[in-house]
Amino acid sequence: MESATKSLAEQPVTVLKGVGARIAEKLARLGITSLQDLLFHLPLRYQDRTRIQPIGGLRRGDQVVIEGEIDLAEIKFGRRRSLMVHLSDGTGGLFLRFFHFSNAQREGLNRGVRLRCFGEVRSGPNSLEMVHPEYQRIDPDQPMAVEHSLTPIYPTTEGVHQLTLRGLMQQTLEWLQREPEGLPEWLPASLLGRFPQAGLAETVAYLHAPPPDADQRQLLSGTHPAQQRLSFEELLAHQISLLSMRARHQRIAAPSFAADNRLKQALLAALPFELTPAQHRVVEEIEQDLQLATPMQRLVQGDVGSGKTVVSALAALQAIGGGSQVALMAPTELLAEQHLRNFSQWLLPLGIEIGWLTGRLKGRPREAVIEGVASGRIHLVVGTHALFQQDVVFSDLGLVIIDEQHRFGVHQRLALREKGNREGHTPHQLIMTATPIPRTLAMTAYADLDLSVIDTLPPGRRPVATAVISEQRRDEVVERVRAACTQGRQAYWVCTLIEESEALQCQAAEDTEKLLAEALPELRVALVHGRVKQEEKERVMQAFKDGAVDLLVATTVIEVGVDVPNASLMIIENPERLGLAQLHQLRGRVGRGSTESHCVLMYHPPLSANAKQRLAILRETGDGFVIAQMDLEMRGPGEVLGTRQTGEMQLRIADLVRDQGMLEEVRGAAEMLLQSDPRAAAHLVKRWLGERVDYAKA
Repeated sequence: MESATKSLAEQPVTVLKGVGARIAEKLARLGITSLQDLLFHLPLRYQDRTRIQPIGGLRRGDQVVIEGEIDLAEIKFGRRRSLMVHLSDGTGGLFLRFFHFSNAQREGLNRGVRLRCFGEVRSGPNSLEMVHPEYQRIDPDQPMAVEHSLTPIYPTTEGVHQLTLRGLMQQTLEWLQREPEGLPEWLPASLLGRFPQAGLAETVAYLHAPPPDADQRQLLSGTHPAQQRLSFEELLAHQISLLSMRARHQRIAAPSFAADNRLKQALLAALPFELTPAQHRVVEEIEQDLQLATPMQRLVQGDVGSGKTVVSALAALQAIGGGSQVALMAPTELLAEQHLRNFSQWLLPLGIEIGWLTGRLKGRPREAVIEGVASGRIHLVVGTHALFQQDVVFSDLGLVIIDEQHRFGVHQRLALREKGNREGHTPHQLIMTATPIPRTLAMTAYADLDLSVIDTLPPGRRPVATAVISEQRRDEVVERVRAACTQGRQAYWVCTLIEESEALQCQAAEDTEKLLAEALPELRVALVHGRVKQEEKERVMQAFKDGAVDLLVATTVIEVGVDVPNASLMIIENPERLGLAQLHQLRGRVGRGSTESHCVLMYHPPLSANAKQRLAILRETGDGFVIAQMDLEMRGPGEVLGTRQTGEMQLRIADLVRDQGMLEEVRGAAEMLLQSDPRAAAHLVKRWLGERVDYAKA
């Protein structure tokens, strides 16, 4: 091997013996392109091959190394042909069973041959046995040493064997031993003091080859001090990246808007309801941000129905009152249309021009909106991602409002914000989400944003009574739907499927709609799912909203945003297949009027203990933040944030649920390091995030 003069991050895996283009390509699938990547590719678990266990003391389930002599080898013909080899060591005996074997293999396993085997002990018909163990022949005159450390089992991919990974890791660890400066230490001594096994090179070497007395329970759960040392550094790198992003952002200029009390008071006076104290608090936070000459980056979280839309309307008025334009972007045409209706009702009487822009708007109407936006005649434009198409140019964009932001990729958000960049100014950004995000997750994934929480529901919103019922009582549930609709109410019936296949989901919804239409001939039943054309979907949803449909059968496409106050009953089939946060979002489609509303979770028995626990949480609480925290702990951050968001924040070693206890300290350490040693901070970000550093720009 050539001598390393560069850091291990700059040494490609191809410098190792046995790594050609083909293996390098397979390793890249595991995210491994450099020697540093290899070192941070930690074992999933370990096997203990450091001592030979006496056969007489073995128990079912043990994974052990044994050594003994063959007493007997014969082929047994049962349901499957197998080669049975009896091995004994003076303390006891067991069988080795091989279903797949060659003649040469059979001939090598003769009476009197001494073997060393590794495998899992199982119960056989007459005695303990190992099925297809790893084995080696032993020369009695030349004793063979056992392993000196625990044997690592790595996450792998097709075509990369455990033995290959172990061999490559061994080469890399030898390289690290020769050139420890290839993996430089960027944590200051003040932080290293909290870890007993401080040095990075020693920590990594320990995790790839722990001594026989290492605590395997800690290693398996990721709580061993050596793993925690790496998790801390990785979380620190992410935090530094987000805080630097935030600091960079605060150096940019933005238009400053004085609080416009005239427009604000006019809107508040016209509303048929009073704002809650939580809404007033968040409105104030936004007002203060918009008065600054640095761009607001605020995320407003509020449970389903907490009144985020009116808060964003007041923010829009402040920017419009200051002479700027506002863009409001929603992830679907349906949701954008709902915002358009609300904003038109509130703002048109105040003399504010509103435009509408989606992919479906074509020809002259589209040209008229684009001209109105470019000239500044349109003050507020509402739409979908069509807002950031190239030909949409704003006269003076001062505020961007994004609803359900985790449904947009970061680049889409960036593109819209950059439309407002002119003469060194960038627009303010207000982001809204009805997905409550637990504090620990928000601290990590949204460290570059200020957070506001609308944590109370408007008066009059009644909690939704939730029942958990077995599918075996389906007829009762159908009768309940009949009774509700006969009394003039409306209902949702949501079909979910565990399969990722959208086609199967849609098929299930179509079948359910046919069965319900037959069972309830007096009701008007309609269907929406992912494969229904957008125009048709919106026509059906509008008919439901207008009361022309009694029962709407749908897949989870109705999760976000449609407001039908008369819908007071929701049935969710197979709720055990969805995350808590998603079930909570779906449930939020009912309970929007003054009537008592119900949600029936109709599960497919038998339920696992975990599923029982999750559905019980939903029955007991309507608090989105409690539900989101439970979802985080039971299903992980990908489910809570949405895959697009977490895809942009991939953690290799740390785990946001397991390691949430260190997040406060990580944040403090990131602020300290950015001030005291920005060079080390930059190196940490490069080590753990590499080229993905731009993900938080939005």
